Amino acid sequence: MEFTTSTIPAALPSPAASLKVWARIGFASLGFVYLVLGVLATMAALGLRGSNAPSQQEAFQAIQHMPLGQALLWLIAGGLLGYVAWRFAQALLDTENQGSAVKGLAVRGFYIFSGLLHGVLAFYTARIAWHGHLPPSDNTSQSTLRSVLHHHYGQALLGLVGLIVLGAGVVQLYRAWSGKFDTDVQFSPFTHAQRLLVHRMGQVGYSARGVVLLIMGYFCFMAAQHANINEIRDTEGCFKALQAMSPEALGVVALGLVVYGLYMFIQARFPILRRV
Repeated sequence: MEFTTSTIPAALPSPAASLKVWARIGFASLGFVYLVLGVLATMAALGLRGSNAPSQQEAFQAIQHMPLGQALLWLIAGGLLGYVAWRFAQALLDTENQGSAVKGLAVRGFYIFSGLLHGVLAFYTARIAWHGHLPPSDNTSQSTLRSVLHHHYGQALLGLVGLIVLGAGVVQLYRAWSGKFDTDVQFSPFTHAQRLLVHRMGQVGYSARGVVLLIMGYFCFMAAQHANINEIRDTEGCFKALQAMSPEALGVVALGLVVYGLYMFIQARFPILRRV
């Protein structure tokens, strides 16, 4: 019996190929969230939504009210899980060739930390998509943090988290002005002018993200120092801190987050995914 080409089943995509596709969807999903959050913060800086600094919840609520918003939320939740999978691959498979020295293990540990944080964000997004509305707010996270703080090593643990977030902010600023992020985007299809534009977008976007992380890390560390959970600030708290400096400070960072969102779309379209 002879087999023709048409009777041979098509090969299934390899796990590596699936991970690449999933990672690209993750980059785009993360970019979309930052884009919406940045637009809302820019509107607050311009006084177009009163003086209220936007929260992460409001960003997801804005997405929910878009056409096909419910489907968008599910897509974002799945995409964020793809981003988590890529972060874990970076850490466990050492796709970035960081090695097993102290510095390399620290970087790979940060990849896991980032993956866990975005996993929480994916879970939160899925909750909103499942309920069809913002789930009733509760004090679960606040109570958990309070119980951790009251533990014998609670202050030290919370202070360590603050230092990690501060370190992440410093790394983002270092990546912005050292140009290290250029190794994440495939520049070959671009003209010289386009490369320069994408490079500047990366610098602005990573800088804005670094500023937000620095503010978050500072408040987290001070909360540990004062043993006061109420001093911890989320995204909204960071925006309010910037707004207290001046509307211009909030506006600059907000526009930077918009640019970061657009940059993530470019990374999703032209990624460099090493050793997968």
